[in-house]
Amino acid sequence: MKLLVYTAIASIFVFTACNSEKAEVKEEKKTESKGMGGMGMMMNPFETVVVAKSNPLVKLQLAGELMPDQYTELFAKVNSYVKSIRVDIGDKVSQGQVLMVLEAPEIQSQVASAKAKYEAQNAIYLSTKSTYDRMLNADKTEGAIAKDAIDQITARKLSDEAQLNAAKSAYEEIRDIDNYLVIRSPFAGSITDRNVDLGAYVGPMGKTPLLVVQDNRKLRLNLSIPEASTPYIKQGDTIRFHVRSQPQTTHVALVTRKSGSLDAKFRAEKIEADFANGGNVLKPFMVAETVIPLQNTVATFFVPKMAVVESGMGVYVIRVENGKTKNVPVSKGRMMPDKVEVFGELNEGDVILKMGTEEILEGTEIPAKTEMKKS
Repeated sequence: MKLLVYTAIASIFVFTACNSEKAEVKEEKKTESKGMGGMGMMMNPFETVVVAKSNPLVKLQLAGELMPDQYTELFAKVNSYVKSIRVDIGDKVSQGQVLMVLEAPEIQSQVASAKAKYEAQNAIYLSTKSTYDRMLNADKTEGAIAKDAIDQITARKLSDEAQLNAAKSAYEEIRDIDNYLVIRSPFAGSITDRNVDLGAYVGPMGKTPLLVVQDNRKLRLNLSIPEASTPYIKQGDTIRFHVRSQPQTTHVALVTRKSGSLDAKFRAEKIEADFANGGNVLKPFMVAETVIPLQNTVATFFVPKMAVVESGMGVYVIRVENGKTKNVPVSKGRMMPDKVEVFGELNEGDVILKMGTEEILEGTEIPAKTEMKKS
């Protein structure tokens, strides 16, 4: 009896499970069928738009970098030791101010030796010149001095003068090297980095600068403008930007310099906009987020981005002529979120495919009933 009851219960469970599986399969097929039907309704590869000219204000968003107006890394020009350091990070300095003094005993010894040789040669020359002057005065009396004696003293004077000039040049050369031991600020600014301590051995082959000086009173906003947008930015234009550390504050910089050439790698023109950094509100090397308005002087064609085909055949849009497709070469200009400016042999009222692909061959027939919209 118990066996019959257990068998009946098991049969009920199996039947219920089978019905559930069939229901799930039907529901999945129904959902899939709806999805396919929806995609079929949404996708129309031959949807067209009518092109028309417009002159919208296009906003170009670019990230730039703030650079100091002047930036210099100071290195040692001769092998030496750090004798004294008169500044540290954050110090304000003036042009010509002594920042660091180095010490090189062998160079200073050479300077003293060269100076002594120069002074000794100068004394010899002065003695020879005095003798030369006296003999010239005596030669004014006819027959007082022999011509050979005049020639000899003249040659000796010229020789001593040449040696004096050589000694002077050697002294000045080694003295200039000695001057390299005193490091001065090339311009007014701030010390932003220091990499040595007293007694450190330094030389011209070092890769790390002793000090870094920056003039941050004015900053340069560096931007790379894409080729298609370069005609719309001119010197004297203003650029609004903000930095990531102060997203709530908008700053304004003035376009001051344009490179006049495109970067060979990125096909972009470098421009610099000056920003008066009063109170040091911004720091060099900050990333600046800019929004640059680009306004043309005339109306041009803007088409959906999907309408532009880029392939080995070039860049083109697909125009519908007499019910067939025709590829029209274009070049791209300014970019908008959903549209792109194009230049080519297009006319007001031309009909183009909204979604162009290189799979659509030129001369393909277009169905008569196709949805048409304005671009």
